[in-house]
Amino acid sequence: MKQWYELLFENYARKYDQENFVQGTLGECDFIEKEINCNKDLKILDIGCGTGRHSIELTRRGYKVTGVDLSDSQLVRAKEKAEEAGLNIDFRKQDARNLPFRNEFDLALMLCEGGFPLMETDEMNFEILKSAARALKDGGKFIFTTLNGLFPVFNSIEEFCASAAEEGNSTYRKNTFDIMTFRDHNITVVEDDHGNKKELVCNERYYIPSEITWLLKSLGFKSIDIYGAKLGAFSRNDRLTINDFEMIVIAVK
Repeated sequence: MKQWYELLFENYARKYDQENFVQGTLGECDFIEKEINCNKDLKILDIGCGTGRHSIELTRRGYKVTGVDLSDSQLVRAKEKAEEAGLNIDFRKQDARNLPFRNEFDLALMLCEGGFPLMETDEMNFEILKSAARALKDGGKFIFTTLNGLFPVFNSIEEFCASAAEEGNSTYRKNTFDIMTFRDHNITVVEDDHGNKKELVCNERYYIPSEITWLLKSLGFKSIDIYGAKLGAFSRNDRLTINDFEMIVIAVK
């Protein structure tokens, strides 16, 4: 039986590219470049690459990127977009919980909840972090965003999502946040690329900073920095607060 996140991304690629939460690509790639000192010799792995927006932009800027995702329709669109841009990018279908790479990459990216933290158990989410850690060389850097567990303790997820929504975007309702599991349960409604409305029963795991730090330390990461994640404007100057919906994590193996 397919999980909600697998059903969500079936025939949902062109529509996905119109969602408001994926419009920060250029600024996010500016931040990534700064973090790696614009070193174009580095090998980059984009985990949960979706329709390839970060992979494509970074390749356009001269970097060598491998993009992996579980969704066939998203990968088809990623390859189409790369071809349209005249770029040759290695896009592969892979499960982020069990990547085949060992000590191969200098940088791993996992942005806009690319897999983590959508999994149905904490153990599966941890497998994604383990898989990313294995893929990195010693001294490699891991940059990812995830949902900030401090936000729903003090704010309404449903109100936040409604305030950020635009015409034609996905909608979320009946959000209930469980403080014992730090999971938000909701009904997500999206329109796929064929114009069909899909209503999915979803749940996502929110993490508090100390959990992320502990998980990454247990995987051998030597330094872990966490900041508030602003769409298209990641910055080490943004101290994480209870009002940040997402956080950005920068860890060095």
